[in-house]
Amino acid sequence: MRMPKHIGIIPDGNRRWAVQHGMGKEHGYAYGLNPGISVFKLCQELGVEELTFYGFTVDNTKRPTIQREKFTDACVEAVKMLSKENAELLVIGNSTSKMFPPELLEFTTRRTFGKGGMRVNFLVNYSWEWDLGLRDKTPNMAIRSQDISRVDLVIRWGGRNRLSGFLPIQSVYSDFYFIDELWPDYQPEHLYAALKWYQVQDITLGG
Repeated sequence: MRMPKHIGIIPDGNRRWAVQHGMGKEHGYAYGLNPGISVFKLCQELGVEELTFYGFTVDNTKRPTIQREKFTDACVEAVKMLSKENAELLVIGNSTSKMFPPELLEFTTRRTFGKGGMRVNFLVNYSWEWDLGLRDKTPNMAIRSQDISRVDLVIRWGGRNRLSGFLPIQSVYSDFYFIDELWPDYQPEHLYAALKWYQVQDITLGG
């Protein structure tokens, strides 16, 4: 099997899942934690070198306060869970904003946990405009996510066929695979199906 070196994960559909199960929208985020660890462990077993999770965006912080608090709590818990695994972990996003959880400041420089191994990136309070420095008073030629490599395959759950600002530079030559099931309903078969589809893509990187 031709394995993508770097996989991006967009875990969408938490709020819709909560509503389908008779809960308030804010309760769906916690049900996305175990799927995230499952994806991490399966990718680790398969030999994926780098994995990037889309946590929450700057635009997401415009949601009702209770939802913002809950998805922030879920991101903090997800990073803590990953820090107990063998990984080289980095949290990246606008850490100078009050919307960035202070509990994650220590992770904004890549750190090795356990025996290290797979590089895992977690986008928190992230926006493509912030990444590219488009609103900086003093422009910087380097993107802020420069420690993250080019993404080979982006997988999005939740039935939405868009990137929502996910790493625009690194995903310039990515293949995109979209899954109708909502993120809390993740099954390993979803990842295997994406990898099977990836095998037959004509990857030329423009050549």
